[in-house]
Amino acid sequence: MAEKTKSLKPRLLMQYNDQIIKELKSELKLDNINQVPRLEKIVLNIGLGRAKDDKRLMEVATNTLRKITGQQPIQTVAKQSIASFKLREGNKIGLKVTLRGQKMYEFMDRLVNIVLPRLRDFHGVSNNAFDAQGNYSLGLNDQTVFPEITFEDSSITHGMQIVFVVQSGSKEGSKELLTKLGMPFEKENK
Repeated sequence: MAEKTKSLKPRLLMQYNDQIIKELKSELKLDNINQVPRLEKIVLNIGLGRAKDDKRLMEVATNTLRKITGQQPIQTVAKQSIASFKLREGNKIGLKVTLRGQKMYEFMDRLVNIVLPRLRDFHGVSNNAFDAQGNYSLGLNDQTVFPEITFEDSSITHGMQIVFVVQSGSKEGSKELLTKLGMPFEKENK
């Protein structure tokens, strides 16, 4: 029984392969199936500039990312010293995790269907958070919206940045892909 559950593909990945690729190819009028936009990776980042003063904050953030993603985060360090921020080169200033493959699609599914609806006063994610390559950035102010985080884990709140790296080449193609994967964008006023 355990072997069967390991071979199951995430729901969103199967939906992408079976349905979304064909829809995007016809909607975007693409010649080749390899031109269809696809989700390459999801990067979660927590900036902890104040961790140099409070070592417990780094532990809480590491535990949070580990529970949310199922992977051990890596620490990011300052590349240069900035006196006005009281920052020295080599200081630990953040954490990040890169999700690919099945874990990426499982995280996307949980984010869209469980986490985002739990946000207070949520009316959709911004339509303006795409960069020139079509990657999408989403910021969360509080980590407690994830169901994996218990009350004990949320003694210190911190935000996180989630970047969806999409291989499409255009903002329109990336937005179509993310919409089909269930990302709830704000309604545009016309």
